[in-house]
Amino acid sequence: MRVLVIGSGGREHAICRALRRDPAVSELHCAPGNAGIAEVATLHPVTPTDGAAVSALAVRLGVDLVVVGPEAPLVVGVADAVREAGIACFGPSKEPAAIEGSKAFAKDVMLAAGVPTARAFTCETEDEFAAALDAFGPPYVVKDDGLAAGKGVVVTSDRDAALAHARACERVVVEEFLDGPEVSLFALCDGETAVALQPAQDFKRAYDGDQGPNTGGMGAYTPLPWAPADLTEQVMAEIVRPTVAELARRGMPYAGVLYAGLALTKTGPRVIEFNARFGDPETQVVLDRLETPLAGLLFACATGALAAHEPLRWRGGAAVTVVIAAENYPGDPVKGDPIEGIPAGTDEAYVLHAGTARDGEHLVSNGGRVLNVVGTGEDVAAARAAAYAALQKISLRGSHHRSDIAVLPG
Repeated sequence: MRVLVIGSGGREHAICRALRRDPAVSELHCAPGNAGIAEVATLHPVTPTDGAAVSALAVRLGVDLVVVGPEAPLVVGVADAVREAGIACFGPSKEPAAIEGSKAFAKDVMLAAGVPTARAFTCETEDEFAAALDAFGPPYVVKDDGLAAGKGVVVTSDRDAALAHARACERVVVEEFLDGPEVSLFALCDGETAVALQPAQDFKRAYDGDQGPNTGGMGAYTPLPWAPADLTEQVMAEIVRPTVAELARRGMPYAGVLYAGLALTKTGPRVIEFNARFGDPETQVVLDRLETPLAGLLFACATGALAAHEPLRWRGGAAVTVVIAAENYPGDPVKGDPIEGIPAGTDEAYVLHAGTARDGEHLVSNGGRVLNVVGTGEDVAAARAAAYAALQKISLRGSHHRSDIAVLPG
């Protein structure tokens, strides 16, 4: 199978790494990729959101499958352009991808499907913002209705800060605060059938102790030894399958990964948000544990054949990833600083590139989240130790990382 992956981050490096390990993959391409992905795939300089360019590249390369990594290409219809060119594509079409592109659309789908989620108001005026904040009280949850690369949500007890964020957006969704640990569950879908991947937990805040601004994610781990044993099946029955069925009922079948961001409240799992793609950095640990070859699995989703696919197989043990972020991230990150000391990958630890580039012979930072250090082990504690041991060997001026990723509750 010849595969083209679209994107350039740590998530895409994790996808490419898993595909490269699949003996069924004869050719692996990535557009535009990064310096780390270049070691496992052939790179092509294509703008990910340019559907015509992506589909033309896929045709020229003669690929059998296109895997769209980030949300922005999905929301503008890149998957549709690929399918129109007669090539199988893993990733939802433009219409159902609005489940991430519009928080208001997602709420409407959940309401129609009877999916448990936070009560919410969609607001466009100052008076509407203020009334919604007062209706729920602190802590305030204010979400930009559109795409914001994981940084469009403010959770604060400061009413003025909540209002300021609302004013900076054209349209916002103001929600009640959901109290409880957060979990990410990815479900692979082919339009009708949905299959769950292993749950993970990520860490959104920039600094230790869940302090600082929201980021795209500073680390993640799987499995979750503290989670209820029936969590996955409960989420599939109450959340994922009703959502997939509702989208199909609306004539917009969902083929790709449906990412359910959940709060485990006292009354059960409730949806914080849906995303239309693999989470980053949770993908880095979930795919590490997946034993089932990835290419055939994604192809089954893209071609409506998921129900006939063999049950998923998982490796034992655990995986932890820690993000090394550039100076000033998540604000205006500094780029172009040299990166040194990346250790050779082993079975216990390896490094995925997220925001890197080559400057001549030198590896340099080229984004906010620069590297993902992945550790594995017999349990979460061992995987965590492996990740942090590898991380200590890497130097990037001004960089920062959290020191409390995968510290288990209790």
